[in-house]
Amino acid sequence: MIIETILKRQGITKYQLAQKSGIPYTTLSDICSGKSKIEKSNAETIYKISKALGVSMELLTESGIRDSEKEKAYETGLPKYLQHDLDAYKDGLKNGSKVMDCLWGELYGSINIAEIDDNAITHEHADYLRKKYLW
Repeated sequence: MIIETILKRQGITKYQLAQKSGIPYTTLSDICSGKSKIEKSNAETIYKISKALGVSMELLTESGIRDSEKEKAYETGLPKYLQHDLDAYKDGLKNGSKVMDCLWGELYGSINIAEIDDNAITHEHADYLRKKYLW
């Protein structure tokens, strides 16, 4: 479930989310377990959950889940050199690296090589990576 994934990333529990959002714990538990579909919840419930998590309402719905799955697919299974440069760039962002310009250049070059020279990724895939990380 997308909510559980977000909770794990943010390091908070369902109980803490219930407290922060004002949504009953049992309602959150039912949504997270799949007993209740979030798409069938009222807009106020989705809004309160999204606001408490700091994400858009769309991310919590089915279309958001599809986009999230697309994102995962576009950032895994890359050629080794591109995966290495992407991971290094992400680490640089996370740790405030002083050589971000170098990491940027390496990632830019790897995306271009994977798309143009190796045909390892599609143009759409390359554009996704460029827009998310470089522009």
